Amino acid sequence: MAKPKSRVRDNPYVEKRPEVRGGAAVITGTGTKVLDVAIRYEVMGMTPEEIMVALPQLTRPQIHGALSYYYANKAQLDKEWKASLKRIARLRAKTPSILEEKLDPIKNLHR
Repeated sequence: MAKPKSRVRDNPYVEKRPEVRGGAAVITGTGTKVLDVAIRYEVMGMTPEEIMVALPQLTRPQIHGALSYYYANKAQLDKEWKASLKRIARLRAKTPSILEEKLDPIKNLHR
């Protein structure tokens, strides 16, 4: 039997479930994080229509619902985003990219 969805109060387009994306806010019925939509809109300057092309599994109401949730919880979501960027930077520092190493001609000359 499927676990019940945990919809976010006052927003039928967003849910949080521990087994989906570590409990992050996602668009209901998808694994798409609210932050994925918000970053495309805020940082990349994409319109909702462009986001629909990039994430074709989403509808316009879902995108607007995600953005509504983002703006209502902006401080917390921005904090989560910054923490994930730091986590990624730490992982990159520990694990150098094999592809970057192969493409870097200066490193290859010193082998």
